[in-house]
Amino acid sequence: MPTLSTHDSMVLLVDMQTGLLPAIAGQQALIASTQRLLQAAQLLGVPVMATEHWAEKIGPTDPVLRRWVDHVIHKQHFDAAREAHFLPELPRQRRKVLLIGTEAHVCVLQTGLGLAGLGLAPILVTDCIGSRQPSDHAAACARWDHYRLERISSEMAMFEWLETPAHPQFKEVLALIKST
Repeated sequence: MPTLSTHDSMVLLVDMQTGLLPAIAGQQALIASTQRLLQAAQLLGVPVMATEHWAEKIGPTDPVLRRWVDHVIHKQHFDAAREAHFLPELPRQRRKVLLIGTEAHVCVLQTGLGLAGLGLAPILVTDCIGSRQPSDHAAACARWDHYRLERISSEMAMFEWLETPAHPQFKEVLALIKST
């Protein structure tokens, strides 16, 4: 299986909303790792999309993360792929979709399965997903594995996007990686 490329991947930030994040286990670490990945994506030209589930009830995307998002897609289904407007709002020619967000076992998982059903390649970034209970995070990863879908870490994604230390943004991305 080939490595990630900045030309064929995108990031989908799922429901990292102000009304939900306070209930997520390890929310500070989750926000920090997510922010690093989103900053690297922006530096390297990888599009970042976000979903907001019932934003009028759960609130908007966390403002710390929102600044790195190119476009927000509103949804009512747990699986964003079930929204008629979802697929047309995604960037074209971006088959690999790095999934991050909350909750790992509900909206992230269902959206990933929906993306796979649409013929895209969802990739779960395990240090950038969260649930209220650690056991639900583990159950989401187990189900992901059951369907033989790919899992990576945010650091793996960043180094694959860079390809070489000769990349013009290497030092900036390396500084993000070292800030953990």
